[in-house]
Amino acid sequence: MTHPLKTKLVSMLEVVYPSLDCDYLAGQLLETMGLPPDQPLPPAHQNNWDESDVVLITYADTVQKEGEKPLVTLHQFLEDCLADTVSSVHILPFFPFSSDDGFAVMDYLAVNESHGDWEDIEAIGKDFKLMADLVINHMSSRSRWFENFKKRVDPGKDYFFEGNPKDDLSAVVRPRTSPLLNAVQTEDGERHVWCTFSEDQVDLNFANPQVLIEFAGIIRKYLEHGVIIFRLDAVAFLWKEPGTPSIHLQQTHELIKILRLLIEHHSPEAVIITETNVPNRENLTYFGNANEAHVIYNFSLPPLLINTLITGDCRHLKTWLMSMPPAQMGTTYLNFIASHDGIGMRPTDGLLSEEEKQRLINTMDSFGGKVSYRRTADGRDQPYEVNIALYDALKGTAESGADHWQLQRFICAHTVMLALEGIPAFYIHSLLATENDLERVEHTGRLRSINRSQWQLDALEEELENPLSHHSKVFHELNRLIAIRRKQPAFHPNATQFTLHLGLQVFGFWRQSMRRDQSVFCIHNISDEVQQIALSDINLIGTDHWLDLISGMKIDDLSGSITLKPYQSVWLTNRE
Repeated sequence: MTHPLKTKLVSMLEVVYPSLDCDYLAGQLLETMGLPPDQPLPPAHQNNWDESDVVLITYADTVQKEGEKPLVTLHQFLEDCLADTVSSVHILPFFPFSSDDGFAVMDYLAVNESHGDWEDIEAIGKDFKLMADLVINHMSSRSRWFENFKKRVDPGKDYFFEGNPKDDLSAVVRPRTSPLLNAVQTEDGERHVWCTFSEDQVDLNFANPQVLIEFAGIIRKYLEHGVIIFRLDAVAFLWKEPGTPSIHLQQTHELIKILRLLIEHHSPEAVIITETNVPNRENLTYFGNANEAHVIYNFSLPPLLINTLITGDCRHLKTWLMSMPPAQMGTTYLNFIASHDGIGMRPTDGLLSEEEKQRLINTMDSFGGKVSYRRTADGRDQPYEVNIALYDALKGTAESGADHWQLQRFICAHTVMLALEGIPAFYIHSLLATENDLERVEHTGRLRSINRSQWQLDALEEELENPLSHHSKVFHELNRLIAIRRKQPAFHPNATQFTLHLGLQVFGFWRQSMRRDQSVFCIHNISDEVQQIALSDINLIGTDHWLDLISGMKIDDLSGSITLKPYQSVWLTNRE
């Protein structure tokens, strides 16, 4: 008797492990996941999201209260302030770790005791869709697996990827300037382990199928603890081969398909998101044929939108938007402008000229930002990301520097993001309009710390209750805009989107609901000058009644025009 699930899994495994008994390996994976081989296939092209979905990105300990576990404090803050605002919460790595603020995991199956425990994680997962990191490319050099690697015993003996210093590794794509190979003393003598990101983050060896089986077990545990959205961290680097770029290799894409197959058969409502901070065309490949990632990060959006708002020129943002393919049903984009990392510069390759990139970097530098670098194949160091708090990134323009439009410019950026095709994701420090934390950078010695502040709950509550505080103004306005967005069928992540042509200083696009009963024309003045827009240029249907969802303004004369103040946005709709 043939079983569709097992047959499909075997065919995928044969691409990655052609010399192994893939029928046996498939059986091991299904058993580890608790899946019978005759498990029915889940519905194809199922959208596990709608217009009400909004993601919050936060560390477990971003909000703290003395004498209380941070996960408990976070849950209380979510319940008190964001229960009607966000649907999903991405808690950045909450496991025991040795460096990189959680991304050098020591134990995948434990919660960092200083944050709380699995019960605290599960409690949040009962009230919100819970998103967690599967830090799948590398593991801490202080983990038990790596200690076993050095002792040459299992589990761990062959779990980490080894390289040879004599190999030609010049083609390998690097996101850092640190050495790729690091020498390690083991019971068998010196070995060289592959470290894409840092000496403390040792790359795992998926050429050993036992590593894949281990991760199947980890995924099952996460699902049992309430995780429903999996962020595959740094997944583009998963498979390595000396003599190649060791990024985006076929085996990597096939492994993502395997993980998706296992996850969605266990929990059909589960979602995989790939984190691939690379040029736009490369990033899009992670949709596969709607059989890899359900969702991909829109990595080009942050630098392009910031560039648009500091230059008052939307040509590059508009060109990019027109070139983006509509996501197939069952897939969509994750739109964000800020995250725990910096503003990636690689996603601007082919979109901004070198001169424009440098102007962006120089402007961010003048607003207090820092620049991280990566090492290219020819040994040069190139800007990899700009580290800066988003509120400070938008404090002025490239031409004039800091000005008095910071708050309006910041709100405009998020109004654009909220309306675009895809699911919007807010880094907690954007919702709170947190500024550059230069003191934290000095304390940790890490540039990314500039945007990883921690709030004491009482101080945060005081700021949010103060109507004169910019934190309060931003928080309440973004909450208001999110509440509007969540009620509009035209803002479904898969609803139709077309780019409008309204000049260089006005960025606009049209969204239409999947039932075609609602249109929203999203129009944004991305400059510091007043803009006049003729309604005839927007082509509003004359038999419909139109109003602005943001201000409540009704449009009575379609032959007239609308006036937009600097950085003002309107969402014109034919359905209240």
